[in-house]
Amino acid sequence: MKSPFLRAISEFMYSRHYAKRTVDTYLYWIKIFIIHNKMKPPNDMGDVEVELFLTYLANDRNLSVKSQSTALNALVFLYRHFIRKPLAGNLTFNKSNKAPKLPVVLTKGEIVLLFQHLSPSFNLPVKMMYGSGLRVSEMLRLRIQDIDFDYYSVLIWQGKGNRNRRVTLAKELVPLIRNQMSVVEKYFESDLSNPSYSGVWLPNALTKKYPSASHQLGWHFLFPSHKLSVDPASGFIRRHHIDETTVRRAIKHATKEANIGKTVSCHTLRHSFATHLLEAGADIRTVQEQLGHSDVRTTQIYTHVLNSGANGVISPLSRLG
Repeated sequence: MKSPFLRAISEFMYSRHYAKRTVDTYLYWIKIFIIHNKMKPPNDMGDVEVELFLTYLANDRNLSVKSQSTALNALVFLYRHFIRKPLAGNLTFNKSNKAPKLPVVLTKGEIVLLFQHLSPSFNLPVKMMYGSGLRVSEMLRLRIQDIDFDYYSVLIWQGKGNRNRRVTLAKELVPLIRNQMSVVEKYFESDLSNPSYSGVWLPNALTKKYPSASHQLGWHFLFPSHKLSVDPASGFIRRHHIDETTVRRAIKHATKEANIGKTVSCHTLRHSFATHLLEAGADIRTVQEQLGHSDVRTTQIYTHVLNSGANGVISPLSRLG
């Protein structure tokens, strides 16, 4: 990172235990904001420039509501917490009205094809995303102790919206998970013998509450990286989880190899999980709880992609002849 200003923001965020993905996203929008304003220092800008920038994102770049909202959150953070000149609470700008896309959903046959063309090392992570409806970030953050074999469930801590939930675990994955745990245990034993190893990363509050937890097997990631790395926030040597980018690449490659003519992402597996549950007769409230949606209206979008057609309507063409 060449910019001292952006590097300072990065260090500031890591020192306050922001997730790497949040840091990267906020830095991206702050950088775009500065470039859009011809490299003018943010300290010399404020409400007016932010309003014009957000309007530009909606009018000229035609960004989605979600993207415009993320850009706003990044700039609110910049001015409130870093520059300490909070933006006005009543900013006036053109809000994006780009309609959200309907979710891409794979058929059950396409899911099977995708699994058949996955690299073996990504077989379990991808199957867990589909089998339990997990976001990729939730899958990556799973710890050994988050798997409940007795009740065939997975515990998700501080998911989107800072919510905790319990989701289903496919019984078919139990042997694969137990094998993965044995892999983690080997890494764990090796790391403990390394004098430079500082234990697995834990949120600050947990570090204070459970001082020895970072060196306990149960707190270690279920899908650890194959190598140790430096924690950017503390400088300590740790073993983090696998990188999200590698999972995305594996899914993209498998999609291509399987000749699936759809744009498939990690989130497509979550969309497919929800749709297939509804197809199997699950009620929408159950699906809402499994996905961790705060509003059932978010879950209802999956009723538009069921195999039975739009809300169960049979086309008049199907009734001809």
